[in-house]
Amino acid sequence: MHDKEKFGTCKYASPNGSYCQEVDMGNGFCFWHDPTFDKKGMELTDKLERFASSGGITQGLQLKYANLEGINLVRKGSNLGYDFSGSDLYRANLKNAHLFNIRLNGGSLMKADLTEANLHCAKLVDTNLLGIKLANTKIDNIQLGNKLIQEKLAQEALQQDNLDAAQDNFEQAEEIYRDVRKASENQGLFDLTGYCIHKELTMRRMQMPKFSRDRVISKIVDLFCGYGERPANVILFSMMLILTCAVCYFLLGVQFGEERIQLSSQQTISENISDFFSALYYSVVTFTTLGYGDITPIGPARIVAACEAFTGSFTMALFVVVFVKKMTR
Repeated sequence: MHDKEKFGTCKYASPNGSYCQEVDMGNGFCFWHDPTFDKKGMELTDKLERFASSGGITQGLQLKYANLEGINLVRKGSNLGYDFSGSDLYRANLKNAHLFNIRLNGGSLMKADLTEANLHCAKLVDTNLLGIKLANTKIDNIQLGNKLIQEKLAQEALQQDNLDAAQDNFEQAEEIYRDVRKASENQGLFDLTGYCIHKELTMRRMQMPKFSRDRVISKIVDLFCGYGERPANVILFSMMLILTCAVCYFLLGVQFGEERIQLSSQQTISENISDFFSALYYSVVTFTTLGYGDITPIGPARIVAACEAFTGSFTMALFVVVFVKKMTR
């Protein structure tokens, strides 16, 4: 009698409905999918490579503390990497591991040692990356998703008014983004670095008391320039300010020699359009503090002009700083 007939097969089923065909170890699961089987320190590199290459179900593997140093899980001859989605690799030893294009969505690499490993093109959406060791780890083109699993849990906790849980998860998310940011900086991955800096500071802001001064200031800085990582935000704000002030000048009126530029029902549509573009021109001149002097503000428009000139000079200086920082990183 074969072992499979004697002990039965593993009851683990992958998300696509495939059942594992490995031998049941007596707990309903096979060696690989049994969460109660202690794999601490076990040398499983060769064994797991054979299991994966033979077509075994690699999803949902339970590999806590396993020693997988130097493992090669690159799927040769295929554009798709091995699918280890839902696998638990808590504190696993993955030093020098080759994990190119691997899929670990919904799994855990919590406190795993990936020193000098290759995670190039790895899919890590909803993967727990807390405490991961990334010294000299290749992380080019990794996919983290729009939000870490900790971010999602934190937002769910906020909806349930569980502030302690939300605080803890935002703190974990900040730590993860910081670790990935440091690793990407060392490798010159500037786009990933910028993304992680923005997310790291966003997670820090979410830990601040709601409506506190520090949180409000942090949010304003984010909107203005994305914490120095989004020069496009500065340009968008500048365009909105120029257009808003132009509308104000058009409604309040500005002086052009002996002529008043202002919306008037006594003018034709084409004349009002022409006056609006003159107001827009004056708004651009005021924002950039050029001050040609051909158009001057009158009445309440003076306050608008003063505010726009001050904000414009600050915004242009901010854009230069953000742009130079982005280009020279």
